[in-house]
Amino acid sequence: QVQLVESGGGLVQAGGSLRLSCAASGSFFSDYVMGWYRQASGKQRELVARISSGGGTVYTDSVKGRFTISRDNAKNTVYLQMNSLQPEDTAVYYCNAIFGAGYWGKGTLVTVAS
Repeated sequence: QVQLVESGGGLVQAGGSLRLSCAASGSFFSDYVMGWYRQASGKQRELVARISSGGGTVYTDSVKGRFTISRDNAKNTVYLQMNSLQPEDTAVYYCNAIFGAGYWGKGTLVTVAS
């Protein structure tokens, strides 16, 4: 079992920044594929960004150039730096880990006011 705890969500004005953190349990964090997903009200959950065990990254088109995913294997933590936030980024953001099975955190709410 992998437990994931997100933090860093909140209310921000359009154009502002937030950094989300996700702390993971387990001794093999460096082997996990880590991702951030989001789910806006009334919409399906979507991939925002993913980082492989080797550090390779993937971003959905709408966040390219604004969001950066990174990981600190010494701290068992993955981050999502979000800049130039827009109201359409408002959603619950979920941390995801893939290590054999898939694991989810409980989510953290990001609200971007116009």
